[in-house]
Amino acid sequence: MAMDKESPPLPNLHGRSHIRTSTHVFPGGRNTLALILTTGLFVLLLSTHHPATFYHYPMPTDISPQETKIGYEDKVCNLFNGSWIRDFRGPIYTNFTCPTMPDSKNCGKYGKQMDYVNWKWVPHGCDMVRFEPQLFLNVVRGKTMAFAADSVGRNQMESLLCLLSQVETPTKVYSDTKDRFVTWHFKSHNFTLMALWTKFLVEASEREINGTEVEMHDIHLDKLDARLAANLREINILVISSSRWFFRKNYLYEGGKLIGCIYCSEDNITSIDVITAIQRALRTALGNLTNCQECGLQLTLVRTATPAHFENGFWNTGGYCNRTEPVEKGEAMTRTVEWAIRNAQVEEANRAQNESSHKGQMNLEILDITEAMSMRPDAHPGIHWNNKWMRGYSDCSHWCLPGPIDTWNELLLSVLKKYGKELQNHQ
Repeated sequence: MAMDKESPPLPNLHGRSHIRTSTHVFPGGRNTLALILTTGLFVLLLSTHHPATFYHYPMPTDISPQETKIGYEDKVCNLFNGSWIRDFRGPIYTNFTCPTMPDSKNCGKYGKQMDYVNWKWVPHGCDMVRFEPQLFLNVVRGKTMAFAADSVGRNQMESLLCLLSQVETPTKVYSDTKDRFVTWHFKSHNFTLMALWTKFLVEASEREINGTEVEMHDIHLDKLDARLAANLREINILVISSSRWFFRKNYLYEGGKLIGCIYCSEDNITSIDVITAIQRALRTALGNLTNCQECGLQLTLVRTATPAHFENGFWNTGGYCNRTEPVEKGEAMTRTVEWAIRNAQVEEANRAQNESSHKGQMNLEILDITEAMSMRPDAHPGIHWNNKWMRGYSDCSHWCLPGPIDTWNELLLSVLKKYGKELQNHQ
């Protein structure tokens, strides 16, 4: 990322967080072409992690603003506040049984020890039913679901594809040339699953220098992403998320006018912090979604920030993630920028929930995975992915499949069940 000379170096957000030993009980100009090619290959990791200034926000005591009925009991609990406990039943799918397994998340194929799959998320005060692919497909029968997000959101959709493929193998019916906009169809259930690539949820364009994209953006905080907006008529269930691409030198606009920039120290341009930019963009997205009169949206979920777990460096300075077990809540990284992002996302979602409920419009929920995933530094690909062009570089931002990211879809199903009858009554 290009930085002005005056800009201070950015510290590592993801420092060491000690883990107990396994004996403890765990309760829960030149060479331009080469440079361009290499930069292109780096985009995957750059898209999901960039160091930022420390934000000293305490971990919220009430980790979720909502309660959710789960399982088959008339029991109410907080789905998003819990612990990881041992579970040796094994995952619902494997890298052999998932026909859509992406090579970049196939950690077992590339030598990662698979003990990280032997944990399950247990919300405090209640149990959570294991993911049931058939039940999920029954709930979403006849519907279109979309993930509007960056590559971490795509990671969740890939997990869902693997889970659902244990019941029905989907057909890919559309993909753009970069495989960023993809549509799958489950014919037997008339269920459509879409990935809509968006870096910011709002409209943005990438700057170029001498014809080469430089990962600086012009972001219009008051305009919904055009590709997302174009698909809203057909989407019934939408999962949105965005944060990582903001951590670059970006220029911010409202009403077509430049209002400031992130990570710059330029004369006559206001410096705006990352959290403020993320919050304004989410406010725009949710405002457009809740006020859309011609949309098919019945339910929107805001997925909160997920932490990266680089230690002893960044992705491009030798940082790695080689932990072999989860950490406990007290040991997890609770003072990183992800918590500040999470708090801002929850604040905006709560605001939009109140407005939407008063108008009797679209349902809005929060998929609050920040706490759970802050405890899982052991479940990233690390060096165990198809990185033949990037040997030695660790991916500590995305999540292995199978793995704890499958829990996101267990949580998603628990939320969807609340709206099962309502979804099916609006065919």
